[in-house]
Amino acid sequence: MYSHILVAVDGSDLAGRALDHALQLAKALGSQVTVVTVTEPAALVGGGYGAVAGTAYDPIPELIEAQEQGAKALLAKAVETAKAAGIDAKTAYVSDSFPAEGIISTANDIKADLIVMGSHGRRGFGRLLLGSQTNNVLAHTTIPVLVTR
Repeated sequence: MYSHILVAVDGSDLAGRALDHALQLAKALGSQVTVVTVTEPAALVGGGYGAVAGTAYDPIPELIEAQEQGAKALLAKAVETAKAAGIDAKTAYVSDSFPAEGIISTANDIKADLIVMGSHGRRGFGRLLLGSQTNNVLAHTTIPVLVTR
């Protein structure tokens, strides 16, 4: 039914539950698993710091390095979780991308036939302002998406 499952992780408890569910499903179906994590553009996180702080210091290179190290650690932990479940998972790291775009792009690149991700239940004004990455994936992909809680 599903031969290649892409599961998105971000270090949250919800993403951990999505990973566990994807691994159980993959084991039952004999599917391949690819675990993806995405880091947003560092300019969004650290842009304008110098102007606000009144300095020429540019934190962007350090932010990018920290994002990369965090992503590698997160993926290494996911691979260990997969191994413990008897699954040989592959990984993908997408940098400098919005999460939904990176997830969809990776799913298309690897020809995944299922995306598994956690719901991020934002509520109220935050949901209106920021939107939900899960909703964005649902709205912009033709690949089936399994949302876990």
